[in-house]
Parts: sequence; C-alpha cells; structure tokens
Amino acid sequence: MERAWFRARLWAALACGQRTLASALVKRRLDRHPADSHALATQAHLLFLAGDRSGAIGRLTQLVGQAPGNAQAWFNLGFMHEEAGCIDLAEAAFRRATDLAPGLDRAWYGLGLCLIRLQRFDEAAEALRRNTVLQPMNPFGWYQLAHVQMERRQPEEALRILQHLRRFDPRVAAQLERETGLGVTPT
Repeated sequence: MERAWFRARLWAALACGQRTLASALVKRRLDRHPADSHALATQAHLLFLAGDRSGAIGRLTQLVGQAPGNAQAWFNLGFMHEEAGCIDLAEAAFRRATDLAPGLDRAWYGLGLCLIRLQRFDEAAEALRRNTVLQPMNPFGWYQLAHVQMERRQPEEALRILQHLRRFDPRVAAQLERETGLGVTPT
C-alpha cells in the first residue's frame, strides 16, 4: 500500500510539473527503501532534467548494479553515457540492454548511433537493421541506415532505403536526398 501511495503521489507531482516535490518524495522513498528500483530510476530522470548528468549516471549505475536484469535501466544508462560523450560505455550498456531484451528497438537504435560514432559501420548497419525490423514505420532508423550504407560504399542499398522512406515519410526522405544526393537526377 505504501508503494502504491508513493507512486500515485509521485505521478501527480510529475504530471503537475512539480519537480521539487517529486524530488522530495523520491528522496524520502529512497531513505526508507534504498533499493527501490522505480525510485532510483525516477531520481536519475529528475537529475538528468536538472542538468546533473553525472548524478543521473551514478543513480543508473547503482540501479543496474542491484537489478542487472533490468533492460530498460541499461538502455537509460546507455542513453546517459551517450549524452555525456562516453561512447564506449554507452555501447556496452546498449549491448547489455539488447542482450536482455532483443525486442527493445530503442536500444538497437542507440547501439547503432554509438557504432556510427566509433566508425564501425558494418556493425552499425546490423544494429540499425534490427531497429528497423522492430520499428518499421519509424523513419530515423532508416535514415541512419541509409547514411551508414553510403559510408559502406553501398549507394544502391541507400537508394533502396530512400525509395522506401518516400512511401511513408516524404519529409525525412527529402532530407536524406538533400544530404546524400541520392535520387537526384542531374539537370
């Protein structure tokens, strides 16, 4: 009952934009129950919103330490590491998330972005393919995959992706066309 009351009050505080109250509720909960995964994840989120990336990473590191099977926590840790520019750490966290939850499309996308930054384009292509299989109508995975195919010197694959994008997101397809020159007929 106490947990349900905490979550209801926390939800209400967050819904009303009362971050200070939400932070106080989370602190009180963690003082009583230091291993509460939901409270740790919420505190990490609140720290991130307040601009305290290192604090957020610390809380998420604590969370994955006590709940190593929590794929969402690993994804969030990967996201935080990527935001902080720690690409190797982000890659490791995203890989752990995809190992635990192979259907977590956002983790595959995050992994793909890390691998692009590390210039490991073959691995990035595989991660982004997994993302597009899981989330076929999200244009961002396709967009990144087309760029990776260009880096891999496979413009015919990138053109196929552009044609696919044109069918369901012409705006992103037009941006991809401008950036790559694909599909543009010479005048």
